[in-house]
Parts: sequence; C-alpha cells; structure tokens
Amino acid sequence: MKTTTTAPRRHRTTKGIQGAAALTGLAMLAIAGCSGSTPADGTTEGATGTFTTREVTDGKTTFTVVTNPGDGPVLSYGADSGIEILSEEVDGSTLAFKDMNANGTLDTWEDWREDDSVRAAALAEELSVEQIAGLMLFSSHERSPADGITDAQKTYMEESRLRNVLNAGPNDVEANVTWSNQLQAHAESLVTEDEPYVPVNFSSDPRSTAESGGSYNASGDISRWPSNLGLASTFDVAQVSAFAQMSSAEYRALGITTALSPQIDLATEPRWLRVDGTFGENVELTSEMAAALVDGLQSSPETDGWGSESVAAMIKHWAGDGPGEGGRESHTSVGKYGVYPGDNFDAHTEAFLGAVDSAAVMTAYSIALDGDGEPLFGERVGSAYDSVRTGLLRESFDGVVVTDWAVTAGGSTDPDAMIGTSWGADDMTVAERHYAVLKNDVDMFGGNNAVEPVLEAYDMWQADFEAGTNDVDADTRFRESGTRILTMLFQPGLYENAFLDLEESEAVLASEDKVAAGYAAQLASTVMLKNDGETVAASDVESWKDKTVYIPRSYDTGFDGTFGPGEYVEGPGLDVETAEQYFGTVVTDEAVEDADGVVTSYTAPDLTDVDLVLVGMTSPNNGSNFTSAGQDAETGAWYPLSLQYRPYTADGENVREVSISGDILPDGTQENRSYLGATSRIANESALDSFERATAAVEASGKDIPVITLLKAKNPTVPTEFEAASDAILVGFGISDQALIEVALGLHEPQGRLPIGFPASMDAVEAQLEDVGEDTEPYVDSAGNAYEFGFGLSYSGPIAD
Repeated sequence: MKTTTTAPRRHRTTKGIQGAAALTGLAMLAIAGCSGSTPADGTTEGATGTFTTREVTDGKTTFTVVTNPGDGPVLSYGADSGIEILSEEVDGSTLAFKDMNANGTLDTWEDWREDDSVRAAALAEELSVEQIAGLMLFSSHERSPADGITDAQKTYMEESRLRNVLNAGPNDVEANVTWSNQLQAHAESLVTEDEPYVPVNFSSDPRSTAESGGSYNASGDISRWPSNLGLASTFDVAQVSAFAQMSSAEYRALGITTALSPQIDLATEPRWLRVDGTFGENVELTSEMAAALVDGLQSSPETDGWGSESVAAMIKHWAGDGPGEGGRESHTSVGKYGVYPGDNFDAHTEAFLGAVDSAAVMTAYSIALDGDGEPLFGERVGSAYDSVRTGLLRESFDGVVVTDWAVTAGGSTDPDAMIGTSWGADDMTVAERHYAVLKNDVDMFGGNNAVEPVLEAYDMWQADFEAGTNDVDADTRFRESGTRILTMLFQPGLYENAFLDLEESEAVLASEDKVAAGYAAQLASTVMLKNDGETVAASDVESWKDKTVYIPRSYDTGFDGTFGPGEYVEGPGLDVETAEQYFGTVVTDEAVEDADGVVTSYTAPDLTDVDLVLVGMTSPNNGSNFTSAGQDAETGAWYPLSLQYRPYTADGENVREVSISGDILPDGTQENRSYLGATSRIANESALDSFERATAAVEASGKDIPVITLLKAKNPTVPTEFEAASDAILVGFGISDQALIEVALGLHEPQGRLPIGFPASMDAVEAQLEDVGEDTEPYVDSAGNAYEFGFGLSYSGPIAD
C-alpha cells in the first residue's frame, strides 16, 4: 500500500436519480475514432468485421446480447438499463464496448482489451466508499432461486451495496437463470452519476458430487462427479482438469462466477468431519490436484486463460483447518482449536502456496495451538484474526482474501447471532472484528449482509491513521481491497456479459459429454481393497440379468444440530431401483416398525435363490459441521469421535488425559477437553448390523454366496468389524450407487487407490498426531495387504505406483 496524507474521499451518497432515467438522461457520445452505425437489424455496417446485436428474454427479464467479431467478448445489458454501445474500428473490424457510466467515453475500466487488474484499479478510484464497503460483503446463503428476486435481496443490494451473493439453492436451470438475470438487471438499475455499475458475483459451494443419488446422474440437473477425495483416489490430474473445466462451464450456465472451492486442507486427522472435501493426507498429491483444479476452473477451452466458461477459484481454508483435536470441527466452539503436536504447520500451507494463482483464498476458522497448547504464533485467535498466518499468505498472494462465513458474528457482544465463529475475538464488538480483520490485510467478510460494521471499521481505521497508528488512510486501504475484489469480477468477464440465455444454459447443464465424463470419473475413482478368490472379476451386463441379489437394510438416527433435530433415514444400503437395472431379482429385509415409523427389527430373507450379497454401508456417522460432534449438548461432557461402528470407549494408553486445546478459564487455567473413558456416538451403527445380518443369512443358507461390501466413504474407516467376513470390499468416495454396483459386477476394472490410509484400530488413531499425514498404523487384511495411502487393487493385484 502506498503512503498518503491526503484527506479521505468519504462521501455518503443517496440513491438520487436511479437506473434508466439517470443513464439515458446523460449525453451518449461516440468516442473519437469510432465509426459505423447500428441499423434496425442490429448489424453494424461499414467494416469487414462487425458486431451484431439481438434481443433475448428468459420470460422475466429482457436483455440485449452483442456479439463482437473475431475473439472479442460477447456483451449483454438489460433492456431497461440505459446502457449504450460505443464502437471502435480496429484493423477493419468494428468492435463494441459498453458505456456503463453514460459519459460517452470509453473509460479504461470499460475497455475489455485492458488487463483485468488495470481495469479494476481504474474503477476502484471511481467507486464511492460505500460501494467498496458493499463489495467487501459476501452474502449469507440464498437457498431458493425459484422465488426470484426478493425484497430482502433488493434491500441489501440497495442499502448495503452488496454484490457478492452465495447461491446455495438447487441446480434447477430455469430458476437459476431467471433469478440471476433479475439480480443483474436490478444491479444495473442502481447505477447513478456518483455510483458506477457493479454486477452481481454469484458464488457456490461444491454442487456436483454424485453421492446424492443411486443412479450416476439421478437428478439429471448437472453432471455428477466424485467428491474431492474421490478425484484424489484416481491419482489422475487429467480427471481433475476435466472436472474443473466441465463443472465451471455448468456453473457459468447457472450464473455462478466464483467457486468456493477447492477445499485443499490437508486431511492429517482421519476423524475430521470434512475429510471428504479434501484431496487426502499426502502433501504432494494434494498440491498436484489443487493446482490442476484451480487452473481448470480459471480457464476456458477457447482461450489460454480466463474466458466465458471460467469461474474464479477460492481455495480454502488457509492455513489448513484439518488438524482439529480429536477430529472435532471448527464450525462450532467444540472444534475451534487446531493442534500441531507434530510441529508440522508448514506441510499444511504447501498446497495453498502451490495454488496461489487462484483468484481468492478463504481463511480457516480455527485457532492454531502447538503441542503444549500455546498459540502457534503468539495470538490465540482464528485464522482471519491471526496477523502471522495472514501475513504468511500475503508474502505470496495478492488476490482476494475472504473470511469464512460468520467469522465476525457471535460472541459475548453479538449474542443474537444464529451462527457465530469469532474464535478468539468474542469480546470485540462486531465493528471491532471487522476492523481487526481488515488490519490483517483481509478483503471480504463471508456471511455478512450488513454494511454498517464495515463503514464503522472505515472510521476506526481513519481515526488510527490520523493518530499515527496506521501507515495509510482508510480511503487508500479500502480502495486496495476494492481493486482486488473488482479484479475477481473482471477476470471471468462479468462486466461484459452478466446475463444468461436460458436456451444456451439448458444446452450446457448436464450435457451428454459432461455426464459421461463425470460417470467415467466415478468409475475410475472406485477403490478395491479386497478381492478374495477373484470375487470381483471381468464380466458383462448379460451375465447378471437372471441373477438374484440381496441388499440388506439399515437406518441412521441423525444428530440434532444448529438447524434443527436430526433426520431419521431408513432403507436398503443401496438404491433398489438402480440394482434392478442389472439383476433379475432384488430382495431385501423385512422390517417391523413402531407407530412413528421407526424400525424396531429386521428379518433377512431366505437366501436359497440368492446369487450375490451387496452390503452398502456409509462411513460411521459422528455428525456434521453443525452438530457440535464431540461434546454432549446437555452435560458438556466430551466424548470421542470414532471410525468404527460399534461403541468405542476411549480408555487406551494413547488417549490424552489432558487435552492440548481448551478455553482459558476465568481463573487463568485451561479447560480440559479430554474424552478419556468416554464412549463414542455413531448414528448409523445399524449399517454394521445389516452386514452381520447378511453374513449370518449366508451361513444359514449353507451356500457359498459371495458377500461384497460397498463402503460409501466420507472418512477412513477401521475395517476390523467387516473385513474378515467380506469376500470383496469396494470403496467409493462421493460416487453413486450405480458406479459401485457396476464395478462390483466386473463391468469396469477398479483403478482407484486410497488417498488416505485406513487405520488398524481406534488405538492407532489415538496414537497418530493430528497435524501429521501418513503416520497412522494401517489396517492389514487377511491377505496381508496394508490399507495405507496409495493402496488399491485391480483384477491382477495391487496397483503399482
């Protein structure tokens, strides 16, 4: 940041004359050197290459689309915006540009030939401080695009100047396209002489994982791929690149221009509740995959870099949120501490520093402690408040830094917040938290719709500048963040083409090539851990058409959490309709239910005519991000997270009697979060019941019926409870039941390898260090194979490195 002593240009604007009236009321002039005119048919004449225009509607919003000659970008603007086109003749072609401030001049920030950062810097100087403060906001979750633009959305766009909107709704193409176009048109209508145009930047968490359906593309709304952990299990950068390029095209078709991904935390603690979002525990593999995914998201097939199918990538969560003590999750105070007993902090930053070409980085929630429970860098605060961690990032990264959601909410000064994650800054006011975050060179506030605390932080900054504390004035500091954020909006071409053509979007979403590629990746990601006696062997579809399969049932009781009571889910471990595509007959258990529809018992069928048993099991369910897993909500007692189905009592010699982490109590001592002697709580223990019921039924039949365990994994699992009685074990990380079934039937040879090892026991899990990867004693099966990082079987045996 440059040093300046000039007075800040703080001006609080009022809406004044808005929208089309403001724009069309100003003179629209052709720039010097322009030529050609636009006749009624929309074709610019008088040049060898000309731009064309056409009117498009999605049924709710009408807009104009301008197609430039050659490799010039497509432009669009709302019918009522008042925007007009400026043209310039270059080498015999007539190029079109949008006059977005109605001054009749092609300004630097309006010229798509200029570098994105140059355009952003120029525009940042023209925006009001209120606009820049609004740009620093990232909205809370918007879950219903089908509702169209709401009064609440209009309010935060108008009053807070918010332009970064988190789309957490479903993939319905028409709902997303019409909603996106409505918000973009509203953004155009808010332009005034004092406040230039800023389009809406829609973002999204990952939405392409296949695990939600039995069929490989059950919903048909978007192409379906493995989770990050599944992509990592392919050990194939080309698969990651294909996913990135195809999913980014689909995101753009939904109006999304920023991906809140990839999650590249190093999964060194196998119990952590977010392992499935990572690329595993190995630094090199994670770094490779992260770099490929960022590059794929931020490029387009027709260009060497950013293009119409690119989205900004936001890698997360700096500086690594994986080493939560005991696997506890930092979305709640239960898991707000990350611990580094192995002194391995640098490994967690390596993947991030290898992917700093990303447009943005999201900070972690957790407070970092060393092995003695002391702050790793002197500050007992979350990542966004930690000047050392953010300072390390800024040594290599000059893009946008965003806090994770609700980092400035909650605590003793904000008790009414539904969600608050201001770890280490709980006693600050909300405005003070915003100021503290800005002091650490962070640009944006996740999950905040209100601009007032940002403007208060501006005043705090300026007061400290005038007192000699800050080196630069508030105006300079805000415009620096404004430049970074605007660069992120210019890079994918939002200023040129923010509107969506519904027909074009419908052609992109779940197109045949994308769906096929996603399913191929699902198959390629499947890991075979065991194959006794060639249980799984090459076959064809016809071989199974007259066969009978038994799929046992189970249930999951769920956990109560921030957003409501736990959900009870019951049914076959694999989707029966999907299985019926391959088998002549599918049988399952008979269930006895109570008056509330809760199963009280199951009875296995007679297996006399059964040819194969497929047991679908999901990883042991300890809870989710918002269930405060690891602490009893009523008593406050701590209990262990577990990677086995049956109750695990933490009484082994490797269980800590005194936790590394804990709050500092009023008397100055540290809270002890040890779970020594306590017992785990698994919501889907019934999955192991289903496995044991199946193997007992096989034994009772007197037949040699193969039992294949299909593990739908989110975390590593201790295989002791089911390995010996399984003839084969297949693992899918975020893939469909259909992909697992087809690999089990020998229709596709397994290719995947473990991106994270499966532990020998819970005692082995207790012995490993939360911040160190590949340090857990692996499970060794009855064939002598160690289920360690990189292990996987093909038909012929272990897959070579």
